[in-house]
Amino acid sequence: MSSTMLQLVTQATNELGVPTPTSVAGNSNQDVIQILALMNASGYELLRKADWRELTKAKTFFTEYTTTTGTYTTSSLQITGIPSTAGLDTTFMVVGTGFPNATFISSVDSATAVTVSQYSTSAVTGGTIYFQKVKYAFPDDYDAIVPRTQWDKSKHWEMLGPEDAQQWEWLLSGYIATGPRIRWRLYGNYFQIWPGFSNAESLGYEYRSNGWALSAGGTVKTSFTVDTDTCIYPDRVMVLMTKLKYFQAKGFDTTALYRDYLTELETCIAQDTSAANLSFAPRPGNILIGYDNIPDSGYGR
Repeated sequence: MSSTMLQLVTQATNELGVPTPTSVAGNSNQDVIQILALMNASGYELLRKADWRELTKAKTFFTEYTTTTGTYTTSSLQITGIPSTAGLDTTFMVVGTGFPNATFISSVDSATAVTVSQYSTSAVTGGTIYFQKVKYAFPDDYDAIVPRTQWDKSKHWEMLGPEDAQQWEWLLSGYIATGPRIRWRLYGNYFQIWPGFSNAESLGYEYRSNGWALSAGGTVKTSFTVDTDTCIYPDRVMVLMTKLKYFQAKGFDTTALYRDYLTELETCIAQDTSAANLSFAPRPGNILIGYDNIPDSGYGR
C-alpha cells in the first residue's frame, strides 16, 4: 500500500533537514504549506510523464433513446404534444418524417415540448419521433482517451475515429452519412458518436484518469487534501520530485537531486507495465494465407 500524504511529507522533510510536522493538512507553517503545494504539483505533472497502469480505466455504456410522438409544422422549430420530455436534453438528435439529417434538440421547453435545431420539411400531427442520444459525458475523472480502444461491443466492431471537424461535417451533411460502423469524435466535453441508435447498443473505451490521489476510503481525488490520502505513484518518485521542486523554489543547486529523481522515475515507468518481447529476426506466421504458402501458379488446381 502506498504511504499516506503525512508519511510522504515526513520522509521529504527528514531528508531535507527541515522541521518535520505532526500533521500537514491545515498546518500554518509556511514550509509545510509550500512542501504540500510542491507535492501536489508533482502529482499533477506526473500525470503527463507516463501512461500509469493504475490511471487506465474502462468506460462502458449503452446508447440511450426515446421513441415517442409529437406534432410539428414547417414554420416552427418547436415539437409539441410529446407525452413526456423527461430525460431529454441537448445531447439528443431528432429523427422523424421531414427532419433533415443532424437535427438536434436545442432546448427542452416544457414537459410536452422541445425546440430543435432545424425546420422540418413536412407538417406532422402525432407522428412517430425518435430521440437518439449521440453525445455522452466523460467520466468525472477523465483526463485523456486511450487510442484504438473504442469498440461497439454489441456488434464486436471497432469504432472508427477520431474523426476531424471536416470529416464530421461530411458525415452530418453529406449524401452518404451512415454505414455499418460507428464513427466517434471528442467534441467539447462529450464523446460523440454517429449515427444515433434507437436500441441499446453497448459501447466502450479506455481512458486515462486524473485521479492520482485516493482518500482513505478509496475515493478518487485529484490532489492531496487530508493527511491520510494516498496516491498511485511510487513513494520514492513523489519524495524525490518534491525535494527537487523545493530546491528549485529556494534557488539551490538541483544537479544531484535531478539525477536521482530522473533515475528513479525512469525505473518506475519501465516497471509499471509489461512489454512485448521483440525479435531481431521475426518470421512471418504460416497460420493464414500469405506469400509464404501461396503457389506461384496453378491457383485452384
